[in-house]
Amino acid sequence: MKLRVGMGYDVHRLVQDRELWLGGIRIDHEKGLLGHSDADVLIHAICDALLGAADSRDIGYHFPDNAGEYKNIDSKILLSKTEEIIKEKGFEISNIDATVCAQRPKLKDRIPEMKQVLAQCLNIDSDDISIKATTTEKLGFVGREEGMSAYAVALIIKH
Repeated sequence: MKLRVGMGYDVHRLVQDRELWLGGIRIDHEKGLLGHSDADVLIHAICDALLGAADSRDIGYHFPDNAGEYKNIDSKILLSKTEEIIKEKGFEISNIDATVCAQRPKLKDRIPEMKQVLAQCLNIDSDDISIKATTTEKLGFVGREEGMSAYAVALIIKH
């Protein structure tokens, strides 16, 4: 059995007139994240963690932000495709641990729903996904509500 660990990080700017998508769900907020896709910072960090663990480059390599087919794409599609990429290399997901950094909105009540949605995309049990949310105590770009960031670590297994 071979174990591999990957780490992912992503950041997106908050802007007016965009929907806020985090962990595959729409969250009511006056601003949304700016990006080529739906800019789901949490899913993007998870994709990078999984791809890194499988030595499969990063999300930008597989889903470039200058490719028309990914314009405004639902990041859940990218997550499912990422799972297929690592599966083709003979890996399966053991677990994911992720943290979203956002001053507002408060996310704790939405985390169970995020876990269910992500687990469905990845064909794993929701208990194999941990999501935490934190503020930056009003420090930095997250604290000033200019953007959000997310970190993720993934453990994958090849039998």
